Amino acid sequence: MMRTLYANSLHVYIYVYLAVCRSPGTRSLQCITIEAMSSRLRHWLDDPLVLLCVAAGLLAFVVQSGELGTADTMHRLQTTHWLWTSEPQVFPNDYPEFGLRGRGGRLYSWYGIGQSLIMLPADVVGTWIAHWRIFSTYQDDPPVRAIVVSYGTGILVNVLTALVVFRLLQQLRFSVRESVLGALALMFCTTHLHYTQNMMENNYIMLLTLAGFSFQYQWLRTGSRSALFVGSAALGLNLLTRLTTGLDLIFGGVFLLLVLWFERVPGFELWRRCVAYCKLAAPVYSFFFLVDRLYQFYRFGSFTNTYVALFAQERRLQDPTLPANYPWTSPFHEGFFGALFKPEKSIFLFDPLLVLAILLLVVLWKRLSPEVRAFGVTSLLLLLAYIGFYARYTYWAGDFAWGDRYVSTAVELVALLAVPLLLRYRESVGALIWRGGIVLIAASLIIQLASLAFWLPLEIYQMETLGHPTFVIALRFKNIAAFALGKMDAWGLDTDAMHWDSWDYVHLTTWNFFPFLLRRVGAAPAWAVKIAFLVWGTALAALTSLLWRIGILCERPVSSLSG
Repeated sequence: MMRTLYANSLHVYIYVYLAVCRSPGTRSLQCITIEAMSSRLRHWLDDPLVLLCVAAGLLAFVVQSGELGTADTMHRLQTTHWLWTSEPQVFPNDYPEFGLRGRGGRLYSWYGIGQSLIMLPADVVGTWIAHWRIFSTYQDDPPVRAIVVSYGTGILVNVLTALVVFRLLQQLRFSVRESVLGALALMFCTTHLHYTQNMMENNYIMLLTLAGFSFQYQWLRTGSRSALFVGSAALGLNLLTRLTTGLDLIFGGVFLLLVLWFERVPGFELWRRCVAYCKLAAPVYSFFFLVDRLYQFYRFGSFTNTYVALFAQERRLQDPTLPANYPWTSPFHEGFFGALFKPEKSIFLFDPLLVLAILLLVVLWKRLSPEVRAFGVTSLLLLLAYIGFYARYTYWAGDFAWGDRYVSTAVELVALLAVPLLLRYRESVGALIWRGGIVLIAASLIIQLASLAFWLPLEIYQMETLGHPTFVIALRFKNIAAFALGKMDAWGLDTDAMHWDSWDYVHLTTWNFFPFLLRRVGAAPAWAVKIAFLVWGTALAALTSLLWRIGILCERPVSSLSG
């Protein structure tokens, strides 16, 4: 009954209009057109992939704060602006906190150019909108340009990620229902949600890695050279964002090899596939690596070094007491086991779906198809490779970040399998694992929603007073309760470190969503704040309705789902 009411409520006015227009033996062209539109809309409301993409866009919309999230992304956006304007990559007042001296003594950003490129269209539009007369008196944070970039880029990346995740899970032979719910689990129940709000490079890297795996796997199954080209270009483009994503590139090939290995493909055929892969993928990878090296040469006059070596050299000039091996100064065991078990950064605490995915891979191993085994092993090896690579880095945990941001994309790749596997093998895993899985999914959702509540440096500032180690997730829930009850000062959570910068303090003391931040800053007129709350509330209601609709569709028999 409720399902019928939901499906028809949006079309009642159409049916009434058709009844009025209909006359014996004739129907107006206008009525026929409206009826066709109604039929198309009904089809969309029954297509889980369409609803998934719309939900992904609405999710990215409602979680935005209007800010770019961190200084890292702000600096990358300045590089974007440098690409098409006369502004410098780095302003002199940002040095020496940020920027490196390069060719001609000019200041350059040390980051790769990848994320700056994806923000370019939104930056052009945002700059144009910021010059509209209506915004002439608005000069406060969040700035108009940053608002447009955060919304435009965040929504685009989230929708494309939903499409690619659905595509990949379908290729791994999961059903439409399992693929849709698996994509939703990634977006709502992993740290992917936090980085949808705080626009670091993580989600962009995740998108390109998933696209690379998906299209290269398509080549393996169909022999399509165009698919291999697209997949290789996606993984190669990642090199422009963060050079260490060369690990993703390597393990994209490992994934294909493992598929063939688990399928017991003869050695000669395995070799033939490897040669065919390298003939097309290697030139594509070489092109993007060359682009990265040319960009490095343009800035710093060298094809062979990386920003890490230059960063270390410049920091030692500023502080001669730094050790010779800076910034690789952490003991390996500290960085490796810290990423696993440290209460401030543990990947198991920040992404509980990881626990469920590993458990299901172990319990169900003999039942899994070769491609699912290959993806599971590849993602776990990639995760270990990232943890091992960053273990000796001074800032192995990503510094100002929610969780360990350097390994979060690899964690999410493993966690991606958790919900689809649990749904597919519900009858096989037993009641205990099923119920435990539901608990972990619920815990993951609650933790990720909590990560959105405040600007991410809040607990980092608090730990300067509260000390280490600190169970950051528990502290976040304490902050939510204290802020909601007006007890931040009474509970000792309004620490001195939070007051060092008045701009930071404003952003730390409000819910981290755009309408609340706009009201807290106080620069926008009251009518604009009211409109922002109205639009935000409407989008939130629409997202809730869409998720409910997707839930109804996923209860139908598998054969009735379109996809």
